Amino acid sequence: MLDAPTHVPAVWGAGSEVLWSQGEALILCGPQGVGKSTVAQQLIRARLEIAGEVLGRPVTPDARHVLYIAADRPQQAARSMRRMFTDTDRETLNRRLVVWRGSLPFNFVEKPEALRAYAESVQAGTVVIDSLKDIASPISEERVGHAVNTALQALIEAEIEVCALHHQRKATSENKRPRTLADVYGSTWVTAGTGSVVVLWGEAGDPVVELIHLKQPADEVGPLELVHDHHTGTTTVNQQTTPYELVQTATDGGITAKEVAARLHGPTPDRNHIEKARRKLDQLVHEGHAIKVEPRTANEPIRYRPIEKRVRPREGHREALTQPSRTLTNPHHNWSRDPHAPSHPTSDDPDPPIGGAGRDAVRPHTEETEQATIDRLIHTFDAEAIEGGASATDAPSPPPSATGSGRKGP
Repeated sequence: MLDAPTHVPAVWGAGSEVLWSQGEALILCGPQGVGKSTVAQQLIRARLEIAGEVLGRPVTPDARHVLYIAADRPQQAARSMRRMFTDTDRETLNRRLVVWRGSLPFNFVEKPEALRAYAESVQAGTVVIDSLKDIASPISEERVGHAVNTALQALIEAEIEVCALHHQRKATSENKRPRTLADVYGSTWVTAGTGSVVVLWGEAGDPVVELIHLKQPADEVGPLELVHDHHTGTTTVNQQTTPYELVQTATDGGITAKEVAARLHGPTPDRNHIEKARRKLDQLVHEGHAIKVEPRTANEPIRYRPIEKRVRPREGHREALTQPSRTLTNPHHNWSRDPHAPSHPTSDDPDPPIGGAGRDAVRPHTEETEQATIDRLIHTFDAEAIEGGASATDAPSPPPSATGSGRKGP
């Protein structure tokens, strides 16, 4: 027990984001035609050391054989895999990939341990079952679900990793999108002995589907938006907003767990989504990527902000900066803090520079475009507010002397 690793050893994934953990079964679940076999076959490719990643996440290779049980439409499975491999992979496939087509040669429900014996006979280190409904039926019965669990545990005891494809319950008007393990079709024993349950959700043939991590060995992964390339048989992940990115762009005191959950899961996140967001934010604090701001009163939420505090200018100042402006070229205007500094006001003196322009105030006789002036002043206001530790409600300080800074004008 004390020698157990503190991290989750991963077959597929890294760090705290693990989709398939070593020594625990993975179930890929979803309706027909959403790409379950496509993703599983990419995992086979990576376990054979032909590829290194699936969905942008590393897959640990295994020098042993891979047993692929193509019980569901084996001819279609063969066509699908043909997209992913080339003639240069032929020697590896002949040597290390074992494919069983169709129904198993034994009664899986009556003899679930027979699958382990078969996997060991072909020296498999990985077994992919495509799919459970074709080897264990009727899977809604408890005895069949128990047989599935027994078979998966027997493989794990033999140090053989296993991934099984399965289906979820039919959608209803009240529950169109799977949200819990109860949405997985069949006996509760089907998922009871697994370490990870991943759902692919979409319509049959859709190039874009959603990945939902229903059961996790560590942190929840996603939800992710996946894009299938039906020509090459590869799947990629669309760029997703992460809690890290949300914290790094947070201003005005930071961001709350509820706000992060709303960005990731929709405008009305439930308590579980909020708590998962909180755990991810606390992990960022632990890793040194964020600061946890404790509330000042019992009614205020905990907020999280980036290490480098970001302050948004007050609305009045930003409005002033974005108003139509004049070219700041008056050589006689007094921008000094010194009330006794010489000044030669004229009737057409421009207004003083916006508070916070400071050392970078526009020098006499210097012309620049209106937009360049606005952009520079906004940037300088933000920078000086951060250096001074100002809050979003702090009033801007008067501009320092333009003559004593020693810096050249733009």
